Amino acid sequence: MTSGDQLSFSGRLQAVLSWPVALLFRVLDLPFRWIQRVGGIRSMPWVFLAPNLAFFGLFVVIPLFINFAYSFTGGAELFPGDRIYTGTEQYGILFDCGSYIDPTTCRQDRFWKGIYNTAFFVFFQVVFLVLFSLITALILNRKIRARGFFRAVFFFPVLLSPVVVALIWKWILLRDGILNAFLVSMGFDKILFFVSPEWAMFWAIFVSIWAHMGFYTLILLAGLQAIPPDLYEAAEMDGTRRERVFWRITMPLLWPNMLVVVVLALVKGVQIFDEVYVLTGGGPGTATQFIVQYIYNTGFTNQIKNFGLASAASVVLGVVLFILTMLQLAATRRRDDG
Repeated sequence: MTSGDQLSFSGRLQAVLSWPVALLFRVLDLPFRWIQRVGGIRSMPWVFLAPNLAFFGLFVVIPLFINFAYSFTGGAELFPGDRIYTGTEQYGILFDCGSYIDPTTCRQDRFWKGIYNTAFFVFFQVVFLVLFSLITALILNRKIRARGFFRAVFFFPVLLSPVVVALIWKWILLRDGILNAFLVSMGFDKILFFVSPEWAMFWAIFVSIWAHMGFYTLILLAGLQAIPPDLYEAAEMDGTRRERVFWRITMPLLWPNMLVVVVLALVKGVQIFDEVYVLTGGGPGTATQFIVQYIYNTGFTNQIKNFGLASAASVVLGVVLFILTMLQLAATRRRDDG
């Protein structure tokens, strides 16, 4: 077969393969032209957004309203028509406490234990997460050898599934895991990390920081690279000390990014569930049971499933997340305006 015959065969094959696509576009062209003629060019973006909006409404907005309605009902029935309207009884059960400082005096002590555990977790996780992310970003922003490699290494855990992260660390921390094997080889006794409440909470915080630090480091690194180098050169010519440069130049210009990182970390920390659930199961006891796990257990895993109480608890959590989201939007708007 000559080269001309090969080109002819290739052209015919391409025409045969492309005709279904051309036919599809011709079929789609008719309704799109009609929509554009009726609604105008301004309506076309909504046509393309409609499928996503439909899925968002079906799987986010509608369940949100159903969950809110369930929080005013009681009983073990699943379907809305079979449930009993109880008003604000479920919220009253959640907030029925002798002292909000002592969870044992509350009717739903696990709910308040989950709130206090979540608050403790979020405080220490966010503080150390932001601190380590800032230190890492400052180091990776310098001209060091294999800088690109280290940036990839720190970001790699973000790409892993939270379940995978928890399983990896669970295998490391088990009684016969890698860490205890190392301790025994060094002459120490084994430590039962998942039996001690203090150790369990420590590792829950540590694993969460390890898994998410790369994402926040990337945000801070982008902020550092946006700072004009001329400012540092001028400060160096004036003989300004490094710590003064950091507090007078770097931190003020990096503050918008820092604010976004803090708010994002707060929102993510309040929603913590999958990593800790796989790692510790909420134990020992309720030492690492957070508010999302309380909602999950109340609505799905307890022998007596209380959908109304779980919905009320999720509404309370939703209000907290809404406030944090508003802070995030305000911080983003302030950064864009600045």
